[in-house]
Amino acid sequence: MAFTVLLTPQAEDDLLRLFDFIIERELARDSGDLAVAGQALDAIRSGLKLLERFPFTCRKAQDSAFLRELVIPYGYTGYVALFEIADASTVVVAAVRHQREDDYY
Repeated sequence: MAFTVLLTPQAEDDLLRLFDFIIERELARDSGDLAVAGQALDAIRSGLKLLERFPFTCRKAQDSAFLRELVIPYGYTGYVALFEIADASTVVVAAVRHQREDDYY
């Protein structure tokens, strides 16, 4: 059975924020590589595709069995997606953050 993965407006904003952060960081470097931003988003999207088949394999975020976190490796660190298994066929991604960020917004 495949789940439909939906992103909240906040999660969409998070992806834009993360993309912009990488672009700005790479522009500030002498040998910056703007392709890194696209590669990071590709890694996040690839990770989110796992939720279509295996959302219950991700770690629980709180006491609820349905609120979970997906760790998405990228480079030396990676990203974390907070999501909820809404029903038998839907997963809703609520937020995405870099692993070095303090918490979700």
